Amino acid sequence: MNLGLALFVLLGFLAVVLLLEGLYVYWSDTKSPEVRRVEQRLRAISAGGQVEEGELSMIRQRLLSESPSFQRLLLGMPRARQLDRLMQQAGDRNTVSHFLGVCAMLVLGGLLVGLVLRWPWFFVLGMVVVLALLPFVLLVRRRNKRLHKIEAQLPDALDLMSRAMRAGHAFPVALAMVGSEAPQPVANEFRITSDEIGFGVSADNALSNLAARVPSPDVRYFVMAVVIQRETGGNLAELLGKLAELVRERFKLFAKVRVLAAEGKLSAWILTMLPFGVALAISIVNPGYIKVLFTDPFGLNLIYGALAMMVLGIFVMWRIIDIKV
Repeated sequence: MNLGLALFVLLGFLAVVLLLEGLYVYWSDTKSPEVRRVEQRLRAISAGGQVEEGELSMIRQRLLSESPSFQRLLLGMPRARQLDRLMQQAGDRNTVSHFLGVCAMLVLGGLLVGLVLRWPWFFVLGMVVVLALLPFVLLVRRRNKRLHKIEAQLPDALDLMSRAMRAGHAFPVALAMVGSEAPQPVANEFRITSDEIGFGVSADNALSNLAARVPSPDVRYFVMAVVIQRETGGNLAELLGKLAELVRERFKLFAKVRVLAAEGKLSAWILTMLPFGVALAISIVNPGYIKVLFTDPFGLNLIYGALAMMVLGIFVMWRIIDIKV
């Protein structure tokens, strides 16, 4: 065998080995089970990421319920994922099945109490509706309280990022500093965004996921400002400092608006609860006096008319104190 043929065989062998090695590296970096597990973890922690419908269903099965039967049932419900998103925004670590189970227990408990005490059917129906909606109202209240806390902590977080970038740190490092040094709950949201970028998600997608997890106008302003700056260029540290000042001024303005609307809210609560408080006091002092109101047909008509006018009054007062800024 001459020297040229030997070199050709040797180079051909090396080329095949390198080709196979390259294919293996490409597969291990994009299609391996480890990469898929990392992608699933990223999509699970970033509620709102761009995923396929089937993959999203597989990931959400673990979050909706711990029981396989309830998983299949909840995945067929059209609003189960929206409820799970609401629970995540409220910081609730329970599953959707646990939340719905609490609602069902409250409804059954109220129904049994009403049947045992033989209350009027409309009163039992109203109590069941109130008990069914009570967990949702509390969940929305917790979500709004958490979002309000994040909005209050956001200016300090932006100032921290601005100072870190002025000191020479990169944008992902500044995000990680907020996640490790800022108070909760804003630190947790920025830590998730920093982890996503660290796992290979683009900064634009990670910031979009942050805006989806925290549906706040101030967070959306931050995301849009960073995305636009990455496309057009500019001093990001100065931009974040100006944005922090703007968010603080908006927060002060909202506080003034809440103070001006506090009197109207207090009046609305007093006027709403006053008829029920008076009825309860009369039923305790003289039960026979108010019993006629529930037994006489004309009294029932008066109750229905009063409830309708109360609903109308609540709507009008709500529109008065709902000041748009």
